[in-house]
Amino acid sequence: MRVLNGMYHGRGVASLVKFLLQSLRNFHPKNSFSAVSVAKLYGQFLLTLVYQLERVFLRLGHAETDEQLQNIISKFLPPVLLKLSSTQEGVRKKVMELLVHLNKRIKSRPKIQLPVETLLVQYQDPAAVSFVTNFTIIYVKMGYPRLPVEKQCELAPTLLTAMEGKPQPQQDSLMHLLIPTLFHMKYPVESSKSASPFNLAEKPKTVQLLLDFMLDVLLMPYGYVLNESQSRQNSSSGQSSSSNSGGGSGIPQPPPGMSFYAAKRVIGDNPWTPEQLEQCKLGIVKFIEAEQVPELEAVLHLVIASSDTRHSVATAADLELKSKQSLIDWNNPAIINKMYKVYLGDIPLKTKEGAVLKPELKRDPVSTRVKLKIVPHLLRSRQAAETFPANIQVVYDGLFGTNTNSKLRTLSLQFVHHICITCPEIKIKPLGPMLLNGLTKLINEYKEDPKLLSMAYSAVGKLSSRMPHLFTKDIALVQQLFEALCKEEPETRLAIQEALSMMVGAYSTLEGAQRTLMEALVASYLIKPEVQVRQVAVKFASTVFPSDHIPSRYLLLLAAGDPREEVHGEAQRVLRCLPGRNRKENASKQMPSFPEMVYYIQEKASHRMKTPAKYMTGTTVLPFNPAAFGEIVLYLRTCLAHSAGVVPTSQSLADMQDHAPAIGRYIRTLMSGSQVTSSSSSSKSGETNPVQIYIGLLQQLLAGVGGLPVMYCLLEAVSVYPEKLAAKFVDKTEWIKSLMNSSKEEMRELAALFYSVVVSTVSGNELKSMIEQLIKTTKDNHSPEIQHGSLLALGFTVGRYLAKKKMRMAEQQDLETNADFLPDQEELIQSATETIGSFLDSTSPLLAIAACTALGEIGRNGPLPIPSEGSGFTKLHLVESLLNRIPSSKETNKMKERAIQTLGYFPVGDGDFPHQKLLLQGLMDSVEAKQIELQFTIGEAITSAAVGTSSVAARDAWLVTEEEYTPPAGAKVNDVVPWVLDVILNKHIVSPNPHVRQAACIWLLSLVRKLSTHKEVKSHLKEIQSAFVSVLSENDELSQDVASKGLGLVYELGNEQDQQELVSTLVETLMTGKRAKHEVSGETVVFQGGSLGKTPDGQGLSTYKELCSLASDLSQPDLVYKFMNLANHHAMWNSRKGAAFGFNVIATRAGEQLAPFLPQLVPRLYRYQFDPNLGIRQAMTSIWNALVTDKSTVDKYLKEILQDLVKNLTSNMWRVRESSCLALNDLLRGRPLDDIIDKLPEIWETLFRVQDDIKESVRKAAELALKTLSKVCVKMCDPAKGAAGQRTIAVLLPCLLDKGMMSPVTEVRALSINTLVKISKSAGAMLKPHAPKLIPALLESLSVLEPQVLNYLSLRATDQEKAAMDSARLSAAKSSPMMETINMCLQYLDVSVLGELVPRLCELIRSGVGLGTKGGCASVIVSLTTQCPQDLTPYSGKLMSALLSGLTDRNSVIQKSCAFAMGHLVRTSRDSSTEKLLQKLNGWYMEKEEPIYKTSCALTVHAIGRYSPDVLKNHAKEVLPLAFLGMHEITDEEKAEKEECNLWTEVWQENVPGSFGGIRLYLQELITITQKALQSQSWKMKAQGAIAMASIAKQTSSLVPPYLGMILAALLQGLAGRTWAGKEELLKAIACVVTACSAQLEKPVPNQPSTNEILQAVLKECCKENLKYKIVAINCAADVLKATKEDRFQEFSDIVIPLIKKCAGVTAFQAGGGRGDEEMMQDPRALTDPTRVSTRLFAEVGGQFTVNPYYESGSASNNNYQLPHRTSSFPPSNLWLQHFTRRFQCLRWVSTFRGQALPRLSKAPSRHSSWSSFSFSFSSSFLVVRMPVLSENKTYSSVRTEALSVIELLLKKLEGELLMVLIRGSESRPELQEKASLLKKTLENLE
Repeated sequence: MRVLNGMYHGRGVASLVKFLLQSLRNFHPKNSFSAVSVAKLYGQFLLTLVYQLERVFLRLGHAETDEQLQNIISKFLPPVLLKLSSTQEGVRKKVMELLVHLNKRIKSRPKIQLPVETLLVQYQDPAAVSFVTNFTIIYVKMGYPRLPVEKQCELAPTLLTAMEGKPQPQQDSLMHLLIPTLFHMKYPVESSKSASPFNLAEKPKTVQLLLDFMLDVLLMPYGYVLNESQSRQNSSSGQSSSSNSGGGSGIPQPPPGMSFYAAKRVIGDNPWTPEQLEQCKLGIVKFIEAEQVPELEAVLHLVIASSDTRHSVATAADLELKSKQSLIDWNNPAIINKMYKVYLGDIPLKTKEGAVLKPELKRDPVSTRVKLKIVPHLLRSRQAAETFPANIQVVYDGLFGTNTNSKLRTLSLQFVHHICITCPEIKIKPLGPMLLNGLTKLINEYKEDPKLLSMAYSAVGKLSSRMPHLFTKDIALVQQLFEALCKEEPETRLAIQEALSMMVGAYSTLEGAQRTLMEALVASYLIKPEVQVRQVAVKFASTVFPSDHIPSRYLLLLAAGDPREEVHGEAQRVLRCLPGRNRKENASKQMPSFPEMVYYIQEKASHRMKTPAKYMTGTTVLPFNPAAFGEIVLYLRTCLAHSAGVVPTSQSLADMQDHAPAIGRYIRTLMSGSQVTSSSSSSKSGETNPVQIYIGLLQQLLAGVGGLPVMYCLLEAVSVYPEKLAAKFVDKTEWIKSLMNSSKEEMRELAALFYSVVVSTVSGNELKSMIEQLIKTTKDNHSPEIQHGSLLALGFTVGRYLAKKKMRMAEQQDLETNADFLPDQEELIQSATETIGSFLDSTSPLLAIAACTALGEIGRNGPLPIPSEGSGFTKLHLVESLLNRIPSSKETNKMKERAIQTLGYFPVGDGDFPHQKLLLQGLMDSVEAKQIELQFTIGEAITSAAVGTSSVAARDAWLVTEEEYTPPAGAKVNDVVPWVLDVILNKHIVSPNPHVRQAACIWLLSLVRKLSTHKEVKSHLKEIQSAFVSVLSENDELSQDVASKGLGLVYELGNEQDQQELVSTLVETLMTGKRAKHEVSGETVVFQGGSLGKTPDGQGLSTYKELCSLASDLSQPDLVYKFMNLANHHAMWNSRKGAAFGFNVIATRAGEQLAPFLPQLVPRLYRYQFDPNLGIRQAMTSIWNALVTDKSTVDKYLKEILQDLVKNLTSNMWRVRESSCLALNDLLRGRPLDDIIDKLPEIWETLFRVQDDIKESVRKAAELALKTLSKVCVKMCDPAKGAAGQRTIAVLLPCLLDKGMMSPVTEVRALSINTLVKISKSAGAMLKPHAPKLIPALLESLSVLEPQVLNYLSLRATDQEKAAMDSARLSAAKSSPMMETINMCLQYLDVSVLGELVPRLCELIRSGVGLGTKGGCASVIVSLTTQCPQDLTPYSGKLMSALLSGLTDRNSVIQKSCAFAMGHLVRTSRDSSTEKLLQKLNGWYMEKEEPIYKTSCALTVHAIGRYSPDVLKNHAKEVLPLAFLGMHEITDEEKAEKEECNLWTEVWQENVPGSFGGIRLYLQELITITQKALQSQSWKMKAQGAIAMASIAKQTSSLVPPYLGMILAALLQGLAGRTWAGKEELLKAIACVVTACSAQLEKPVPNQPSTNEILQAVLKECCKENLKYKIVAINCAADVLKATKEDRFQEFSDIVIPLIKKCAGVTAFQAGGGRGDEEMMQDPRALTDPTRVSTRLFAEVGGQFTVNPYYESGSASNNNYQLPHRTSSFPPSNLWLQHFTRRFQCLRWVSTFRGQALPRLSKAPSRHSSWSSFSFSFSSSFLVVRMPVLSENKTYSSVRTEALSVIELLLKKLEGELLMVLIRGSESRPELQEKASLLKKTLENLE
């Protein structure tokens, strides 16, 4: 069977038939034969083949056990399947019968294993026909699941490999086998390509097939059954999803997400059970987790798997997905498009050809469960939101799809939100209308889930913010949402409210009817009961309409009275939003006009009074509710102030009063424009003046509800124009009194003031009665509130009376003529004052404060009408009483403040106040430590009291501002400012008590501020300045701040000299930190608070005494000095900080005075701004902001600042170093540095040092400064900078290269490299002059900066690992920032710099250390050849010489890089340089035996051919012969040599016109180089030359002289001598040459070896002792003899026959049946297969039998004819099994012999009558000798069959010469008997 397989499968039927035909032709003398004979022979062969199949069938039948059957199947199944390729039906039929039987046996025995591995190899055979592969895969599918799990895992990669190029169904079957195996696969812990069981990196098609199948498996539901019982017809509509498996036309319904075809191929022939399917899915997840496929491709699979219904699969996929979440780019279009495709399925779109997608291939959308997993990932992707139209399809499917649910709707709405937020403007435009329609449809139709509705409403809002134009004209949508807000559930209202709030902006441009419609809409919803509706309506009213839109403001005012805080709070926020200060452009648009707003309010109020909307409070009816009414009047007051030209800054009453004079002027203007109605009834609507209406509204609200702001507004309106407006309230004094009885103290105070204004308009008895009534009321102690109000009213009334009297006296100078001021009234006033004074000692603090306030108001307006001294209530008593209250701990702060104010007012109203100095001295002596606030009040009181009647406190605050006030002309002067200044400056400012100094500073500030124009203040400016400067060094910031403000005022008041002195003092303090000296006592506080902690016994450590005590306890007296030094350090910084406070004020005004100090001051100040201490930083920043108003100051003093900063970068104080770094960072940013280019290296180097600072904060600051410096330098290197940029590069490069890149600090190196890269990108052509230094330095850094561990690993790696590692290292170096910089530089090189660069580059190539450097040099050379080829020509020779050293580098990666560079360089070199290079390479290849030289030659020539093909063509005569020789190199098993041969082959094939043409073209050169190779001292080179010569001969078919002679002579010359390894190639070459040129050898040619010489040389080699060589020589001799037709049979047989006997002896020895040749036995390797050798020798010796004229003459000896007898002496018959192959060859040799010799004899002349006898003698002797073949061999029928075939052939050739053949009839086998009988009949017929 083995022989049959070899013969049939190896040659094929056609080959066998051809062989038989050729044999018949050779044997028949006339070259003719019978077709019937051939058919018979072929039929006999087929019968034999069928017989062999029968034998296999029989063996299968005899197999009794599974083991026997398995062995037979494993042995015979693959070859039997191959017989299916037979063209004969009978053979195929027999094979099919056998396979049917086999299938039955296998299916019933599941444990039998099939030869799956062999079948897979056979399946992958590309030569196999499809019929064979189809049956092979059947048994693969049958056998693979039977294998053990381990074996399945082992064969899994083979299954993947077998898929390539196979039909789709077979691929599906193989994947169906593979998928279950993945669950059991073991993957390496660390994934790498080398360790991966599936090497899929180079199989993208297989990966895609596998991923598609895996996706279908993951989509397959558990327990799904594909019902194919129904007919499958394509629906004309293409909607195959509508058909189902229940019946009707169409294909069965596939699972969601799958097509019918996908479901069918996943189910396969053997559907998986649910448990198996679960394992398959887990295996897929495991496979993806092991990173066997690209992560990008497998994301979708994990998402699908995470939605699986089985917990195990979903959990595994979910965990893997989470672990890769940060690595997945969800914005990758490939991932998103796949998700969309799976989600939506196949949309039935027509292809370009018009064909519709086949129904069985159409995928349905996935199930809802999968969709719920896909959409959350879409929400992570910006790309998903932009992908149209898939995004809108997903939205509509999720919202309105047939299989959607609440959760999917929710996710779809989230996706809508995502689209609205992330989708770009240009891509959301087409989506907007569709999204809006979908959302409105959902809102209108879906009312089940409030949460879902909420999201829909919110989405509408977000869409409106992105696309407002969709909503602008659709007010109906707003109304719809407002209605929904009224009706929807509470859970939904919040979302609607949010949506409406976001929609507001879309309607801000409404005009005309649209705006009116919106007004009505908002007004209608402001009165709805739902609070959210009202809140949104407020939002619309405040945003949609402009701020001066009166109707919307009115709506907001109504909303301000809403009971809910969220509504009225929003309305109040809008209404109380004060207009900005910059209102010059459109002031009229900021707020409504006061008259218009008043009229509108009056109109609405009148209308509301007639409707149920009015408000009832007790007996009062109001048009608005109190809250809304209060907001209305406040808003009207704001409009009033705005219309009066005042910018309201706050709504506090004190600030509002400052604007009263301006409002008064506006009111007077309004009042003068119309007739003021004299009616006292403000309730009537007859007023037309807006002021009257305004007052009426205030009065109406005040009467009904009250309120402090309303009271103030009424007071303000009346007080600013009392002559016209107060008179109407005279008859309402009782109502006013009722307001004075309010429970609120502030209300009573304002009402009392209002009462005094009204009373001041009356005179005479009416005034007297009112005052008497007040006096009476004050004495009624039943109600403290009434007493309090009456006291205040009495004081205010008396005060206004005295003020009025003083004004009249100044105007008329005649008191008696005025009846308003009668003596009895003066008595009444005195009585009233005494009554008030009596309450000072009241037990009620309320009444005491009121009395104090009233007395102050009286004293401010005129002299107190009480005695100065004496008993009772006098001025002295009053002063002492009030002074005693200030330091008293029993009094409240309010009482103290009122007492101080009152004391300050006494000298203001009384120019003759006798106790002025007593009062002032008492105020200054009342200093307390913790009452700082009182000192400001005292300061104001001192100021007022010191200046007396000239104080601004004497003015009427309602009518006159402080700036407008001037003292009355006739007022008596009581100015004591000189005395006050003297006391403060000489006593209090220099006090040792810090609290006194602080208080004195505050008083001094008040004096300077209020009395800036006073002559005494101006004359004492120097003393005041010194006082302020001394306070600057105080520890507390308040003192420093007050002193700084004072200095600012002093600076403004001083002359130029004073200003100069002040500036000098401050600069000195700021620069040196010196402070005023204070005497140190034991109680002097050295350290504030607990900054030094406490002593062990809990005592403090702040005073000097405590510090000395601690030093004494520790026995370290010097510790006191250290403490004091530390305190001085803090004091120094405090002084600087104080100086900063001073500068903050004066710097803005000290331009000229500060100018001389700016060079010293600006650098310090600039650095101080960045001090780590927050307090210092803020103080210095405030100075800087005040000092530096000109933005060019920094640029002006840039050098000074930079010098200071660089100097302090290395200060010994860390805070200075840190502040210098931060300041430098700020200084360099965004500023031209052309003037400091020379400083840049120093800055870089200094910052490099600071980068390694010991303190982390300093290091971070230095890093920040370095980054900024880097950016600035990169900008400076821009070509647009011109010469400055060139200078910058010149100074930077040495610093960065020498100091930065070589720094041991990692951060410094990284920043330097990064900066160089950016400079190279920015500088461009300006790098050209520096390239000779820059490029070598960067090339060296490629190796210097490489991690040393790589060199360590490279040295210890294997050759293969080292090559891979070095390639990776070189690739990393080429992609490094350094190489990027080099490439930037190379763009701008030319001949001007190459002269300097090339020598350095050459030196670096020769002496450079490191892979990166050498590889980088090669890369640079390659770039130079492309960037500047012409300029490089003069230097190419030097570069070639340098690269030659790299070509011989031991590192293969460097060698390849240099060869690559050389291949490019020759393009630019001169021809002479190229010729020298090629000669050098030729010499290396021919003379050097080291492999490295040969490799370098191959790499270089190959590179030249690939990258410089023109150069190679120009030097083809030098290159191509070498390539031809190289491609015939004898390759060992080493991979490198095979690669070299491939390189040479590629060079040859790419550069010749076909191999034959190339040889003919370069024949002379080829012979020359092969001759040189044959003459080489290297045996290997000789053999290579011989192979090349043989190749020349083979491919040319014939050689013409003299080339043939040259080749043969060279070969024969090399043949002489001893035997050496590879010499066999010479023999083979000779045989090839002689065979190809046999015709030419017949012609004698001079200098050409003759045939005889060649034969003698070859036969001589046949006698060599080396057996292996000897056999090659014999083969060669046989080929030469055959080609030349020379008869050397005797010599040849004498050589061969003994060798055959030796082989026979070895065979016998190996079989154990004889004794072998001793020589051969000593060297068992010499003859590995003696049987094969002897067979070959038989063939050779048979082929040499010839008939020459000697034989023909009849004198031939019988040696030739005795050959059969000589070859009959073989081992005995018991060794037939071992020798049957050799026997067959012998028999065929006989046939060959007969086929050659006998025809010649038959054609001899007739005289040779011995032909018959010869023929018969030969045949008889041969048959007699060979009869044992037939007779003795009873066991091996194949031997007997072959013998009969040979005999039959011989008999046919003899044509009847043999009359009979002795064939024994004892043959037992029927077929052989039949064949023998047929032969016998043939012989009889021949007779």
